[in-house]
Amino acid sequence: MNLGKAYLNIVIQRFTSVKSLGEKAIRQLSEQDIHWTYNTESNSVAVIVKHLSGNMVSRWTDFLNSDGEKSSRNRDGEFENTIASKGELLEVWEHGWQTLFAALYDLTEADLLKTVYIRGEGHLVIDAIERQLAHYASHVGQIVYIGKQVKDAEWETLSIPKGKSQEYLEQMLEQQKKKN
Repeated sequence: MNLGKAYLNIVIQRFTSVKSLGEKAIRQLSEQDIHWTYNTESNSVAVIVKHLSGNMVSRWTDFLNSDGEKSSRNRDGEFENTIASKGELLEVWEHGWQTLFAALYDLTEADLLKTVYIRGEGHLVIDAIERQLAHYASHVGQIVYIGKQVKDAEWETLSIPKGKSQEYLEQMLEQQKKKN
């Protein structure tokens, strides 16, 4: 496999992992929980999802040929809490991710060093991908953090449980031995 194809495969895996983490967090939240905010300056999970989806649709639609900040995007409106239900939240979430993955699967190694524009600023495709991966991961981290705040002791960990790091490491090493 060449470097470009390997990179695209890895990036798709990373975006898939970020999406999965967000979904595991959202699954634990109730209809009421998705609208919870710490204060008036913070965003709810519903608002974060709306913003993520709006960004994804804008950035990844016609990715190689038009500016990533589409004139149809209403970024300020993304921060208004208008998602009515968890079902609607999941539809909005999925629409954004489907748009992103469709664009990624269409990319070729030759596309990675092309220039795309975001708000008129040129970026190599590889840089635009990395920029969005960091952006989406930060917002999914916010979703997880909000989930932990809202659910408190009811929160089911999405990673290695506290106090179980050594046990987890030993399990991973044992699995690797079996593969080899």
